Amino acid sequence: MAEISLKEVALIVGVVAACYWNSLFCGFVFDDVSAILDNKDLHPSTPLKNLFQNDFWGTPMSEERSHKSYRPLTVLTFRLNYLFSELNAVSYHFLNLIFHGVVCVVFLKVCKLFLDNQSSIVASLLFAVHPIHTEAVTGVVGRAELLSSIFFLAAFLSYTKSKGPDNTIVWTPIALTVFLVAVATLCKEQGITVVGICCVYEVFIAQGYTLPVLWDTAVQILRGKGSVPFSMLQTLLKLIVLMFSTLLLVVVRVQVIQSQLPVFTRFDNPAAVSPSPARQLTFNYLLPVNAWLLLNPSELCCDWTMGTIPLVESLLDVRNIATLTFFCFLGSLIVFSLRYPGDSSKTVLMALCLIVLPFIPASNLFFPVGFVVAERVLYVPSMGFCILVAHGWKKLSNKSMLRKISWVCLAVVLFTHALKTLHRNWDWESEYTLFMSALKVNKNNAKLWNNVGHALENDKNFERALQFFIQATQVQPDDIGAHMNVGRTYKNLNKTKEAEKSYMIAKSLMPQIIPGKKYAARVAPNHLNVYINLANLIRANESRLEEADQLYRQAISMRPDFKQAYISRGELLLKMNKPLKAKEAYLRALELDRTNADLWYNLAIVYIELKDPTEALKNFNQALELNPMHKLALFNSALLMQESGNAQLRPEAKQRLLNYVKEEPQDANGYFNLGMLAMDDKKDTEAEAWMKKAIKLQPNFRSALFNLALLYSQTAKELMALPILEDLLKYYPDHTKGLILKGDILMNQKKDIVGAKKCFEKILELDPNNVQGKHNLCVVYFEERDLIKAEKCLVETLALAPHEEYIQRHLNIVRSKIASLSAPEQSSVPAGDTASAAAEEKKKSFQNSKEVKNEQKPSQTTAGNNKGHSKNKKQAEKNSMEKKDTPRKSTKEIKDIEKKRVAALKRLEEIERILNGE
Repeated sequence: MAEISLKEVALIVGVVAACYWNSLFCGFVFDDVSAILDNKDLHPSTPLKNLFQNDFWGTPMSEERSHKSYRPLTVLTFRLNYLFSELNAVSYHFLNLIFHGVVCVVFLKVCKLFLDNQSSIVASLLFAVHPIHTEAVTGVVGRAELLSSIFFLAAFLSYTKSKGPDNTIVWTPIALTVFLVAVATLCKEQGITVVGICCVYEVFIAQGYTLPVLWDTAVQILRGKGSVPFSMLQTLLKLIVLMFSTLLLVVVRVQVIQSQLPVFTRFDNPAAVSPSPARQLTFNYLLPVNAWLLLNPSELCCDWTMGTIPLVESLLDVRNIATLTFFCFLGSLIVFSLRYPGDSSKTVLMALCLIVLPFIPASNLFFPVGFVVAERVLYVPSMGFCILVAHGWKKLSNKSMLRKISWVCLAVVLFTHALKTLHRNWDWESEYTLFMSALKVNKNNAKLWNNVGHALENDKNFERALQFFIQATQVQPDDIGAHMNVGRTYKNLNKTKEAEKSYMIAKSLMPQIIPGKKYAARVAPNHLNVYINLANLIRANESRLEEADQLYRQAISMRPDFKQAYISRGELLLKMNKPLKAKEAYLRALELDRTNADLWYNLAIVYIELKDPTEALKNFNQALELNPMHKLALFNSALLMQESGNAQLRPEAKQRLLNYVKEEPQDANGYFNLGMLAMDDKKDTEAEAWMKKAIKLQPNFRSALFNLALLYSQTAKELMALPILEDLLKYYPDHTKGLILKGDILMNQKKDIVGAKKCFEKILELDPNNVQGKHNLCVVYFEERDLIKAEKCLVETLALAPHEEYIQRHLNIVRSKIASLSAPEQSSVPAGDTASAAAEEKKKSFQNSKEVKNEQKPSQTTAGNNKGHSKNKKQAEKNSMEKKDTPRKSTKEIKDIEKKRVAALKRLEEIERILNGE
């Protein structure tokens, strides 16, 4: 076996780098989004075993919606990328570039088995620069092709060493070959086809048989005129070992996919569901189409599905001439390679094997696949093509008349291909550039129009996206996904009527249920999202909640493992105040996926509705165990701990809130609740800092403003509270408690009776039955020495709160004052009694104008995972920025409130002094 020099390696690697350097500036596009951005198997928090239980896209192999593409070793390399650079696309593209360089170098070594040194370099250079490879190299998901090809070629090179001296069998290379075949298959399914190439190599190259020799030998044996040669027996033994190993791999592969083929629809591959002879004619026509792409890669397209290649429905279709020509040319090459001995025929034979055998799984000839044409599956077949071209070029260059022109043509081909590759790489810069480049090649593919719309939608350019989605429905009127996209875009534009109409059209295009026939086998799983999207749209109308629930149930009946339907239905049932049924929906979803942190979070919210905080906290903790940085679980579990009143839980609550603000540094809610925790722990300085941080991020944060003012009031910094209250009342002029607190400070600290009176009068304008406001206004009247008005006011206040003793006592004091003024010589209420009344008031919780603390309840909005036709997950709505002003009711909470009202006693003493005329 010829060795490779460092100069040759440097040449190949340099050419690869020159052609693909600009791929480093490309992002994640097309299938990269599902395989990289949306694939949880890349995250370090996901157990490694999941890589061997899920498909290439992170979907459990057991689910019907699984693509059944089992490539755990490829996903493992993505995970390594994520470990070092998370979602930095540069590292992913750089590793692809390195793998392509390795493939080119190993391919050069394979070429030297069948070509001379010069032709081998030509074949390797042509392979390195061929534009057809941009999808495999520049598209990150193409790494499956690259990795599989490395082990594919390595397995073949290993097998070539299995023949020892005197035609003996060397078993170590064979064992290594079987291992490498298994590894190649775990990178991509087509890796197993190298076994066929090894078999052909063994029979026709290593043993040197030709088809006529094999035929004559078989005839002689059948006639009993000869025995099987020993060398042939050894060959049969090696082939049996290879085939048995392959059969074992196939059995394991079938077990992995649980004997289920993936579900594809006529939109993915129209010919697959077409009747005869259209199906056969179209699939055969696709072979010359692929061959033409290798021969003339001038018009490349990232997606050849749907109507890109119209069906060949008749024998009279002129395209059948191309099919016939292709098979004639291929047949002549096969006959030449198998019939005649010699190096040339061996080279052609191995080139044909590399072209044909790896392409068989993607050919649609034996089983349908999810695409019509895919450029990346031509990565390995192009190796055989490059060997054929290099071999033909060598034949031409050996003729003196054609030598110069052959070199010129070779230089032109290599240069133009390299330029085309370099230019093609820029198409993969973004989804918009990729799909727009595809539309230049083909305007009959509705999927391309949809994908351009998706790219614009991701940029929030909904108006322009709508134009592309509508064009997709015109190109393919029965495309369910296109109508769903139109509906979603109308919804984003707040055109709900148009959105519902589009969803209804999509729903009407769904295949009807046929009794006894599995529905999932006839519909793309994501098309069932039309029921989810329509239900999500109409449930905004309170009168249509039952109708929305019916749609969710219909989706579940069509596919009982439709996890998102259970999640969305759970959200709806909570909205309908049916927490027990919501609990059932989430538990059913958890049966399908216990590793989904969002589901555990949703179940926790249900338990909050069921008034079971202990169980809710358990489910929050389960969500955080699966995803330690689950933002909503961090936030709401911290609130639950805070509201429990258990001081032992506060440190953990604080840590969770700190983790939350680390993930969401711009969310003022996190800082506000840290401030509330600090207030609970009597850490006034820390509480002040957190509240200020919240207000800085959100100047109109109502609860943060009020509680900061309250904090100042409780810590004898009443004058610092006034500007905070001014800001609060600027944004919320009707904030009753803010007005009470401001009035108290004006009256007791600044002695601004007029300002305080305005505050209390404003409160009564908003709420004439507000006891605190009315009582404080009574005190203002008393301080103004208007005793009659004060008495009347207190009588009215007592009528509003007849059980409040302090109001009756103050009324008695006022009446005593009135009596003392009318009869100076008598004292209705001795001084001792007045002092006693004041002392008793200190023991009570004075119904003053301060609010001790605003209570915040955890968000009751569930976190969904609805993908639909967009590429992003549905996130849960955040908790309202306004915290609820409800007093705590537990005994411990009341005690805490009593402690925090100590500061109010100063004001009580001031009021008592006023009422006693001191």
